[in-house]
This record gives sequence, structure tokens and C-alpha cells, in this order.
Amino acid sequence: MASFLLRRASCSATRILSSSLSLPTAAIIPKSNPSPNFIYHHYLLHHFTQFSRQNKIPSPYLTFIKEISNIPITKEEKEQKRNNGELPKRGEKSWIDVYLPRQVRPYAHLARLDKPIGTWLLAWPCMWSISLAAEPGSVPNFKMMALFGCGALLLRGAGCTINDLLDRDIDTKVERTKLRPVASGLLTPFQGLCFLGFQLFLGLGILLQLNNYSRILGASSLLLVFSYPLMKRFTFWPQAYLGLTFNWGALLGWSAVKGSLDPAIVVPLYASGVFWTLVYDTIYAHQDKEDDLKVGVKSTALRFGDSTKEWITGFGTACISSLALCGFNADIGWKFYAFLAAASGHLAWQIWMADLSCRADCNRKFVSNKWFGAIVFSGILFGRLWS
Repeated sequence: MASFLLRRASCSATRILSSSLSLPTAAIIPKSNPSPNFIYHHYLLHHFTQFSRQNKIPSPYLTFIKEISNIPITKEEKEQKRNNGELPKRGEKSWIDVYLPRQVRPYAHLARLDKPIGTWLLAWPCMWSISLAAEPGSVPNFKMMALFGCGALLLRGAGCTINDLLDRDIDTKVERTKLRPVASGLLTPFQGLCFLGFQLFLGLGILLQLNNYSRILGASSLLLVFSYPLMKRFTFWPQAYLGLTFNWGALLGWSAVKGSLDPAIVVPLYASGVFWTLVYDTIYAHQDKEDDLKVGVKSTALRFGDSTKEWITGFGTACISSLALCGFNADIGWKFYAFLAAASGHLAWQIWMADLSCRADCNRKFVSNKWFGAIVFSGILFGRLWS
């Protein structure tokens, strides 16, 4: 009944407006019946925009036409849009909305606690490095792994807070981000700053548990964390800058165990993480490429365009090669290379099977990288135990 009334209202509005413009209805509405909830909006908007300029038609009429012309055709089309990531899933709620008090929810969403993939991607290079630093035949330092796991959670949340504060004007123009707490007005910028201070204070408590060398090395990463959100305004390579930021733990994990750095091991490990980030975050950036063009921000997804898969194949090859060099220099066992072969298969799968025109599939491939990190970690762990 509602769809019938909408169709009648939209057709009536079209006839009224067309008569006011001295145009025959047939010039605007095709002879074939329009679908139940849709009136060929491209055709309508083109004509009404053109004649509104000539005849100074009041903007409310155009606004009404735009609204009714954007109604999806059927329930099936709505479902297809949801599957493509263009609309939220029906009744979609995270554990934050179910279990946390109402006052806390905006802060939890600001820190992306309901989306742990960012924490995994930040934590894995740390775990790789800590495992490599273990003595041959020994398990990694569990205390360090626990500290770095908590640190990854806090630093990732702080990075998201900084990003949302700096991008609050941009986020309102992007479909995927317009409901974020600061952009939507649930939190004020001042509240976001206070929350950021709280996160950094907790992170400082973790940093102070490390040796002096690692404290200085860890504190130096804050420059990258604070400047990364600005990079997409100036360069098409913000994903490379994110790689430098997200994989700092590859350096820090080793220094936390050893008290210094071994460039022959940690530099190839760090480089592998940077190349890995260029793969997964370029795939991720394809979700927002249309909105990025409108807003005027840059990304490797826009830089590479139709050549994206060739570029990220090169980055993936560089990632696996750097990991192999790191394992060779660290003199870990052959089991590492068996796991590395499995990791390369996973990377090849996500690169070649990713549908870069589908937002939902880009997100699925992006999230799958937690398993790539787990496979590499398993290889380092078993390789070190039996080296």
C-alpha cells in the first residue's frame, strides 16, 4: 500500500511539475509504466534541473523529485545494495550497542572496539618480531606479547580517534563514515580530545614497562600516528605512510626483548609489513574511491585505478621476499618456509579473487588479512622452536 501511494504521489508530482513547465507528461515519463518505487531518476533530474534554471523553479520541488527518484526499485534491489555495502544490514548491531551503557557507546565506537581487525593488523608485526627475538628452541616472551597486545588495542583506538577528529568534515560526506561519533555529533571534538588523552595515558603506562631504548623508539612512533590522517590530503600514497606507522612494532618488539636492533633481521621484517599494508589497505581503499573523488582526498586505489591488481601483486611479492630474507638472516628452521608458502597462497588468493567494484567483497578480503598474519606468526613460532 505504501509503495502504491508513493508511486501515485511521484507520478502526480511529475505531471504537475511538467504542466507548470509547459511540457507534455510523455516528454518526462516514458510510455512504459515506471517500476513501483522508481521513476527513472536520471532522466527526470536531467530535465527538471535544466528547466529549473530556465524558469527559476523553486528548489523544494527539485528536492522532492530527487528524494522520490532515489527510492530503490524493489526489496531485492535493497538487499543487493546491502550486500554491496551501500546500505547497512537490516537490524545490524554490534556488541557495543547491546552490552555497554549508553554513555560509553560513542567512545567505544570511536575506538572501533567492535571492529578488531585494525588491532590484529597492528599487533601481528609486533608478535612476529617478539617471536623472532626468542632464543632458538624457546617460546616467545608471553609478558611482552601481552603488553604489546594491549598496546596495539590502545594505539589503534588512539589512531582512530585522531583520524576522526581531523577528518570530521570529510567523514560527513562519505557514506561509510558519516555516522561516526564525531562526524555525526554524538561526541564533540573536545570530548574526543579528552578520550584521546585517556588512551595515550594508558599507552604511556604500557610503554614505561619496556627498556629505555624501546621507550624512545616507541615514543618516536607518535609522530607517524598523529600525521598519518593528513597524508590523504597531500599524496596518493597514504597507504604507504600507514604501512610505516602500522608496522613500527616490527622494530619495537625486537628491541623490547633484546634491548637494541639487529638491522639484518628487523629491517626486512619492517619492509615486509609495509608492503603487506600496501596490499590490504589498497583493497580497503577501493570501498571509498567514488566518495574520495567527490571529497577530493587521495589514495592508492585512485592512483592505480584499473592497474590495481598488478601493483598489489608486486607489493605482495615484495612482502613474501622480505619475509624470506628475514627468516634467512634470523636462521630459523625450514618449517617457517612451509608456512610462508601457505601465507603466499593466501595473499595470492585475496589479490586475484578480490572484486574491487564490490564494497562488501573488498571489506571481506581486507578482514581476511588477520589470517595472513596468523600464518606468518605460526611459521616464525614453529621455525624458532625447531631451529
